[in-house]
Amino acid sequence: MKERLQIWRDLTNEVESLRELCGLALAEEQRDFEDDIRASYASIRSRFDAAIVLELLSGEADASDAFIAIHAGSGGTEACDWAGMLLRMYTRWAERRGFSTEVVDMLEAEGGIKSATLQISGSYAYGYLRGEGGVHRLVRISPFDANARRHTSFASIYVLPVLDDSINVEIRPEDIRIDTYRSGGAGGQKVNKTDSAVRITHLATGIVVTCQNERSQYKNKDMAMSVLKSRLYEYYRLEKEKENAKFQSDKKEIAWGSQIRSYVFQPYTMVKDHRNKFFVGNVHSVMDGDIDPFIETYLRWKWKGGPSVAQDEGDDDEV
Repeated sequence: MKERLQIWRDLTNEVESLRELCGLALAEEQRDFEDDIRASYASIRSRFDAAIVLELLSGEADASDAFIAIHAGSGGTEACDWAGMLLRMYTRWAERRGFSTEVVDMLEAEGGIKSATLQISGSYAYGYLRGEGGVHRLVRISPFDANARRHTSFASIYVLPVLDDSINVEIRPEDIRIDTYRSGGAGGQKVNKTDSAVRITHLATGIVVTCQNERSQYKNKDMAMSVLKSRLYEYYRLEKEKENAKFQSDKKEIAWGSQIRSYVFQPYTMVKDHRNKFFVGNVHSVMDGDIDPFIETYLRWKWKGGPSVAQDEGDDDEV
């Protein structure tokens, strides 16, 4: 709280100093200060905008690290490739912010990944990313199609907080079933020749989590329990507020008509959020992790009370 308050104190002091400088320049009709005043104003404005966004992150778990679970949807190989592209996008976003990432679990498939869970660790990671949950749609000329036809692919994103001890989620031993099995894919002989992978099933809700990226079964179990705790927190939160339409996007089919955002590579380039109508034309920059404009626009729009999902209507030629 002290750090957040100090940001506003510093901005207030700098605004007062800038106001005094402007007054002095006007009184003495000195245009020599104009460049300095413009540069100072731009700096203050940029930090003010960032501080406003931070003030919007006031949820119970917003300050936590985040799990991002990515699942390929309709589209076969295309969708698996799309899921892999989204995994890279969020990894690059984390790198831009100086956050650390760790792949908790990954199921590879032809052309990409069938599913993956990525842990992103950094200040307010969950708060920034919670608006990314939903179905993401890709439109492009398929690199897997010999006839170079345009394809539409889907993937779903689930964002969960990495919970600490301040947020209690009770998991009783009798409520879960723990299975171990041999890991698949890359990872070395130790991973592939021992039953190090762990699958935990929460019997009451049917939630299943897996972890197989560590060599140690105990490390995989600890990580899987952490993911399960986060999944249950989100599950019970949604159950309590399921009458609120803002959570409906989490329950939609991973297919046409349920997307929250579209990424179009052909016949033009555009990324558009269907909830608040915000869009940009540089799809390649977005895929390289430049998603902060979407995150900030969503937080501001949500703060103003916008509905969770306001789908656009149209055919496949429209975003």
